[in-house]
Amino acid sequence: MRFLFQKNSTESETAECGQLVVESQKGSSTARERLIKSYTPFILKTASKVSGRYVRLGEDDEVSVSLMAFNEAIDCFDTAKNHSFLSFAETVIKRRLIDHFRKESALTKKVVPLSSFEQNDEDNDGSYYYIESKQAIEVYQEKNAASERKEEILQFSKRLSEFGISFQELVSVSPKHEDARIRAMEAAKIIASDPEMLNHLITKKELPLKKLESNVGISRKTLERQRKYIIALTLVFISDFEYLKQYLGKVM
Repeated sequence: MRFLFQKNSTESETAECGQLVVESQKGSSTARERLIKSYTPFILKTASKVSGRYVRLGEDDEVSVSLMAFNEAIDCFDTAKNHSFLSFAETVIKRRLIDHFRKESALTKKVVPLSSFEQNDEDNDGSYYYIESKQAIEVYQEKNAASERKEEILQFSKRLSEFGISFQELVSVSPKHEDARIRAMEAAKIIASDPEMLNHLITKKELPLKKLESNVGISRKTLERQRKYIIALTLVFISDFEYLKQYLGKVM
């Protein structure tokens, strides 16, 4: 009985969606607004899936492109050729996002026409389109990641400057031996996890040498020599520098 109730509920929602599409195509702005508002979570989920990252309403261009694509799908949906509006809308959103990725990545200037929605993605053209689309998404994602990495480095450099450290000098102060880098990272993790030592570092802009020395097997002289490196590592651990954290995971 519970299964039948859920099935009927889904069928009711589908029927309501279809009715709203018909009313929207007839010129009802109220129906169109209701349809877009009701399926905004669906639009965001589709945009995130295609983009390969979480997108936010009002912040990411992918959302704007997807909202326009959904609105476009409302106008172009043909009940005689398509059974599910949401499946059709998902296809339109996907292809408009890929057009966007192509433009942004300068991979190609080709725009997919609306007539292509009538093609079967399993035919030869569909196979080529899939490969081309996959490349466009990968190029766009890499470009976006590169931009985010650059922004992260700028934010990290700004944070380091508060402690009198430049991003460039980290190369010269980085321990040459792996075991020394591991010990420095352990010291940084201890500071990041200890509220008292972390507060000392943030407020006084210096290492809590006395307490740190008693918690790690590293001499004060070594801690002072690695001061800038340990501070930099600690700042990475307590901040949202995901790319830098990934980098540390690879080199350590």
